[in-house]
Amino acid sequence: MALVELSVVEQRYRAVLAVLAGATVTEVAAQLGVSRQTVSGWKSRYEASGLAGLADRSRRPASCPHQASAEVEAAVCELRRKHPRWGPRRIAHVLERSGAVSPVPSRMTVYRILVRHGLVEPGVRRRKRSEYKRWQRDRPMQLWQLDIVGGVMLVNPVTGELTEAKVVTGVDDHSRFCVIASVVERATGRAVCAAFARALQRFGVPEEVLTDNGKQFTDRFGHGGEVLFDRICRENGIAHRLTQPASPTTTGKVERFHQTLRRELLDDCGAFESVQAAQTALDAWVEEYNSVRPHQALDMQSPVDRFTPVSEQEQDVLALRVPGVLALVPQQRTASAEPDPAEAVPAAAPLPEVVQVEEGGPVEFERVVPASGNLQVAGKQFWLGPSRSGLTVTFWADTSVIHLLIAGTRIKSVRSHLSVADLAQLAARGGRAAGPAPLPASDGAAFEVDRVVNNSGLVNLGGRQVLAAEILGGRQVGIRIDDETLSFFDLSSRQLLRVRPNPLSPEAVRRLRGLRPAGPPPRPGIEPVRVQRRVSAVGTIMVCRQTVSLGRPYAGRTVTVHVSDTTITVELDGQIRVIRRTTDVPVRNVKANKPHGASHVV
Repeated sequence: MALVELSVVEQRYRAVLAVLAGATVTEVAAQLGVSRQTVSGWKSRYEASGLAGLADRSRRPASCPHQASAEVEAAVCELRRKHPRWGPRRIAHVLERSGAVSPVPSRMTVYRILVRHGLVEPGVRRRKRSEYKRWQRDRPMQLWQLDIVGGVMLVNPVTGELTEAKVVTGVDDHSRFCVIASVVERATGRAVCAAFARALQRFGVPEEVLTDNGKQFTDRFGHGGEVLFDRICRENGIAHRLTQPASPTTTGKVERFHQTLRRELLDDCGAFESVQAAQTALDAWVEEYNSVRPHQALDMQSPVDRFTPVSEQEQDVLALRVPGVLALVPQQRTASAEPDPAEAVPAAAPLPEVVQVEEGGPVEFERVVPASGNLQVAGKQFWLGPSRSGLTVTFWADTSVIHLLIAGTRIKSVRSHLSVADLAQLAARGGRAAGPAPLPASDGAAFEVDRVVNNSGLVNLGGRQVLAAEILGGRQVGIRIDDETLSFFDLSSRQLLRVRPNPLSPEAVRRLRGLRPAGPPPRPGIEPVRVQRRVSAVGTIMVCRQTVSLGRPYAGRTVTVHVSDTTITVELDGQIRVIRRTTDVPVRNVKANKPHGASHVV
């Protein structure tokens, strides 16, 4: 470099000497291929500083008014050293919020300061465009995301042996507020439920919880029964949503919380001597995460700025409605409590009493709605819609009626297709003895209207076409309107015919024509099931897998059949024919098959 610089100075020196010897500036500039101004500048610099004036000069400006001051650089570096995982955007926001420096540096200024002082490695970082659909609940306490993460190392002070503990975590979907952060030696179902129940007692009951398919949360891929976590959700009216298998992005907020937890605490904290010591460190970090640390996904707000727990008055109401939240799980000592030698082996919480299901008695069991929204149970499909995908549905079933409930709210009731053997099989696969039928109470809070069902099975309610059932076409029915459901019933006998979700708002209900206070809630009928069958070419029909011969003269006709537990009654040309029933198979289809080539059944 010195030789190159010397050669450049020598060329400039010769050009200046040529001008001083009498050559014109224009001639010298043309010989060197530079401008006249450049040669004139060399001459002026030589006259002022001699040979040293011909060397290259720095192009750096003498002053830079917009350059960050030394105080700003010191504040940026101090924050970075205190929080090694914070980036330029978060540091700039904290400086602005604290008012410690003025003017506040921009994000790029903070980045350049960090690079200049060697606190970050310069490089090009390009974010990949996400192909996942982002979503967020509208307000706090609508949805909690729960999960379990490892990485908490415990060291035995005597032997030096290392073991790994787990952390039960939970964040509020709207605010990212950490509602659960509990260190446990083993992530058993009871330990997870204990952490969950303490969060319910502290913050209140959310509307929904979202978890993966871990055995602590569900028996979805086992026998399909109810685990302790499901029971807590059911008794507190919490809708439990489950992710699809191998879909960690569904619980992306709690997974992102795990990444922050590892980077800012677990990666650098080392091993702890006890669970209590780990919990103390975790509590301190969670307090900073919730209250101090700005969150980029919240427009640099802290989670506490957007989180509001359930009010104490509402918690009192919930406690009365759902008593014994914590009675389902064993109580855990706090980190500051002294261990009792008599409790070296903690006593397990009492298990729920196992009640034998009576033969033919009602059974309760849980199923998870698949992504299609079409749930199948014992050979019959129940349409719930893709919007309920991942929700846990509780079935109340006997041989007469099946009720479907989500978070304790009945959303649908249909006539049962289950036999006594079907109920026994469902009970053996995780079911339990059911309590009273979840029918609405006659408390005067509901309303009723009368409507005629059209041929498509629809009724008009408040300017909306609401599905009743195609089989009810042409009938005048009563409709009981509850907060969540519409119950269609026979006007003369008040027999329950169908239950559908209620799409109407309270204002729309009050504007309905013919509205009146509701009477006693309709009940499922105990009369024989009325079905239709088309007579085959050889004069037979099939009812509950029993062949009934009617004769060839009736081939192709549609007949009405009444099926009871002991008889099959056929209406034929004004006559009644009664046949003894020889099977116990329940009715699974109430409609007659359409003939080939026909558009409808006459």
